[in-house]
Amino acid sequence: MPFVRISMIRGKPESYIRSIGDGLHRALVAEYDVPESDRFQIVHQHELYELIFDPTYLAGPRTEDFILVAVTAGRARTTQMRGAFFKRAAEELQRSPGLDPKNLMIVIITTQPDEWSFGDGVAQMVSADWRVQVGEAGYEQE
Repeated sequence: MPFVRISMIRGKPESYIRSIGDGLHRALVAEYDVPESDRFQIVHQHELYELIFDPTYLAGPRTEDFILVAVTAGRARTTQMRGAFFKRAAEELQRSPGLDPKNLMIVIITTQPDEWSFGDGVAQMVSADWRVQVGEAGYEQE
């Protein structure tokens, strides 16, 4: 149930932006125990002066291709799973659309099941059988 916010400098073509979203989702599915059908993303495009980042803090050098990804997820994953996701995301985005891994920053925020409503004014995941309802009973309980 991750909700992914992707922030980048304005001006990339639609194909580039779609490739970013696709690659991040593939990494989440492969390494973060996310169902294939569980995809919610929003892309924020900013003017250069609106996305402020240090070019060398703990990685880099970063360029104007810098992308900040905030993943809001349900249950916490292990350090190993988070690390595997970070690595896979960098590899996926380097493959397509060609993003230098130095330009990818990912932050993960975890939440509780009762903090999500997928519509109808209901916190669907407080029901014990919510995974069965969406046909994904094989995944761990959030």
